[in-house]
Amino acid sequence: MPSKIRLQRRGKKGQPFYHIVIADGRAPRDGRFIEKIGTYNPLTKPADIQIDFDRALYWLQSGSQPTDTVRAILSYKGILYKNHLQKGVTKGALSQEQADAKFDAWMKEKEEKIANKTKEVENESREEQKKRLEAEKKVNEEREKALAAKRAEQLKAEEAEKMAAAGVEESEEAAEAPVEETVEAAAEPAEEAKAEADTPVEKEAAAAEAEEAAPEVEEEKKEETPKEEEKAEEEPAEETKEEEKAEPEAKAEEAKEEAPKEEEKKEDDASQADDEKEKKAE
Repeated sequence: MPSKIRLQRRGKKGQPFYHIVIADGRAPRDGRFIEKIGTYNPLTKPADIQIDFDRALYWLQSGSQPTDTVRAILSYKGILYKNHLQKGVTKGALSQEQADAKFDAWMKEKEEKIANKTKEVENESREEQKKRLEAEKKVNEEREKALAAKRAEQLKAEEAEKMAAAGVEESEEAAEAPVEETVEAAAEPAEEAKAEADTPVEKEAAAAEAEEAAPEVEEEKKEETPKEEEKAEEEPAEETKEEEKAEPEAKAEEAKEEAPKEEEKKEDDASQADDEKEKKAE
């Protein structure tokens, strides 16, 4: 049975990685192989393919049959096209130089296509990253707006609480202010008097003024004493005169008060006499 050019799986679960091998057609996929000619990683974009061009061409020419996946890989790398040109050379349809020129032109076009494809993939990846970043920015902006709104609400609530507390404190201060003002107003004169009495300079000035005024006060007292004695002597004479004037007035008043009393006695006596006469007549 002819040999096969096939893939042999390696790598972890969900992360495949393949070896390109030459194996017997009767051997299992991951079993024994004859030769390893390359590797294939399908996870990268474009896929990473490493293959020995000459050994792959040799095994094709020797009759090895590639699997479908390996055929696509060999076509991508230009090995199938090179084998086709070599068949034309062996038949005499083409010279070796013409075959090499055609293969070189095809390889240049293929490389340009690969380069353009890689650029497209890179641009797509960049655009995807930009889109992701824009989406993340939008989400972050929305979150920041929501946080700013919450912070503004919290600040408003705190300001309202502060205003309410300030209003209560102002009312308490306004209620306490009159009492404090009255206490302060009562304390100020006392403090001023204490300050005036406590100052040594003012004490000395007050003592000096008292000493200067002492002889003047004594002289005034001496001058006033004879005047007071004269007044005291004159006062009894005036009192006697007033008493003499007041005596006839008092007597007249007593006479006036006694007159109605006498009239009342007379009336009483007359009424008693009438009563006695009535009793006798009966």
